Amino acid sequence: MIAYYLAPARFRWGVLLVFSYIYYLTAGVRLIGFLLFSTVVTFVAGRLIGWLYEKGREPKQVRWILILALILNFFMLGLTKYSSMLLDALNALLNMNLRGMDLVLPLGISFYTFQSSGYLLDVYLRRVTVEKRPLQYALFVSYFPQIMQGPIGRYSHLASQLFEPHSLKKENIIRGAERMLWGFFKKMVLADWAAVFVDAIFAAPDQYQGLAFFGALLYLIQLYADFSGAMDIVIGLSQMYGITLEENFRRPLFSTSLADFWRRWHITLGRWMKDYLFYPITLSGWMTKIAKWARKKFSRRTARMVPIAIADVLVFLVVGIWHGAGGTYVFFGFYNGLIIGASELLADQYRKWKTALHISGNETWYHGFMIVRTLLLTISLMYFSRADSMAQAFYMIKSSLTSFNPALLLTIPAGRDGLSFTPYALAIIVCSFIVLLIVDILQERGVKIRESLSRLPLPATAAIYFVLLLSIGLFGSTDATKGFIYAQF
Repeated sequence: MIAYYLAPARFRWGVLLVFSYIYYLTAGVRLIGFLLFSTVVTFVAGRLIGWLYEKGREPKQVRWILILALILNFFMLGLTKYSSMLLDALNALLNMNLRGMDLVLPLGISFYTFQSSGYLLDVYLRRVTVEKRPLQYALFVSYFPQIMQGPIGRYSHLASQLFEPHSLKKENIIRGAERMLWGFFKKMVLADWAAVFVDAIFAAPDQYQGLAFFGALLYLIQLYADFSGAMDIVIGLSQMYGITLEENFRRPLFSTSLADFWRRWHITLGRWMKDYLFYPITLSGWMTKIAKWARKKFSRRTARMVPIAIADVLVFLVVGIWHGAGGTYVFFGFYNGLIIGASELLADQYRKWKTALHISGNETWYHGFMIVRTLLLTISLMYFSRADSMAQAFYMIKSSLTSFNPALLLTIPAGRDGLSFTPYALAIIVCSFIVLLIVDILQERGVKIRESLSRLPLPATAAIYFVLLLSIGLFGSTDATKGFIYAQF
């Protein structure tokens, strides 16, 4: 940051590029090739598409460049992330013992693959102008705060900000540091302490049979605090450079449906899937044929929802596969898509039930019921997101319904102090989650917390953030240091 603001204004984007590559090289020199491959393939393909458009070619005539580039880009992702899963399936199917390459999953490969592919699709769809400067484009793909775990940036939103010579502003430094501090609190206090209990419960589901439900609940808390905390750090750091990244979370614990949950959770991935996968599927020729068939079999509205429901299932299958290589992730995606798709098809029936029960949908109790219902559905998804196998996931679901023994939480060693610290660790989780919940409630009601704090006298604001900083040191997890969950996606 010092180098950035000391550099001449016209060279500041170059400082970001240099430090982005230095940052990525610290993860391993051999991994830089994957980043370069994705950057070069999409940059060259974008230039070719732009050149052909200048020559008066139509989209259908340049589509082959787009398809080839996307295949190359996603082949790299598939090779590193899914080759072992495919080989395991092939070995099981054919009773063979094939061995694959020992590949290390490159840092943030899913994020920069999707970001560079999104740029290429936007060029093809003529939503953005072609970037003709290779180094500037390299910065867009590799910008270091977001390369590890997003948010997935759009070229139209991010590129101009990266290349602008931002000036040093005290407000950006203060507000960015405040948000980073809040992110570190969520990660190091709440997420890392929850991880201690989650890891123990899922590592020994027989021993902690009575804690299966708590394992899924705590994993949801861990995942939310870990991922949203990372986004706070990334967005706060970017704000210190004068760069505004897209928000990736919007209080998902207050969702009133699973579809609403995904509009609030990992927002940039959802938008990517909607723009580049969901809409093309629903508007495709084969989906049009399905819609015509549905109109002959169902009511007009239901027939209109059939293609949408099918697209939901297909898109969430991809979302599940994006999350990881394994049957649990595939089922995780299918389960999401099935529930959301079924909700689309049953929307008319839901309205009839509400009318029959004299429910307008505006009642406070009904809103609370919808939040609790969605929360339970989301917790049920956590079994598949965290379990090592389908068998373990279903075993833990069964255990949640047949066995309930919260006292077993006190038998899980907590950090370096072991069992003697377990009650305190549980108290830290509860208290820090309450703090997170209060902040989310205030934000859900439209309160802009950092702006409100800035209007307090300086000593009061400084005291609040000093207490937050001190709490990270005093109450942060004493277990082994844990990286961010989404760093290797």
